[in-house]
Amino acid sequence: TAQFHHILFPTFLFSFPGIKCPVCSKFVMPDDIECHLVMCLTKPRLSYNEDCLTDAKGECVICLEDLCPGDIIARLPCLCIYHKGCIDKWFEVNRSCPEHPGD
Repeated sequence: TAQFHHILFPTFLFSFPGIKCPVCSKFVMPDDIECHLVMCLTKPRLSYNEDCLTDAKGECVICLEDLCPGDIIARLPCLCIYHKGCIDKWFEVNRSCPEHPGD
């Protein structure tokens, strides 16, 4: 079973020497982390269009509450929508869409 385990879970998957960026959560090689952090911290946050929701649109993945008619929402360039207050708080710490962090 040891050989079988090694085939399913190769050792290299567990030995990545990267450092997790505290801004974007990507793994970066140690030699590149300083430059990566500068880019992450100086990258402008996404802009969004503000609107008043007219139809129910599911759930805000930030607060996990329903997006209801009358809610003020923010629509990002990727077309994801959130409560405006939720995405504003999200952008205080993050600079990308909660559902598309690599973009």
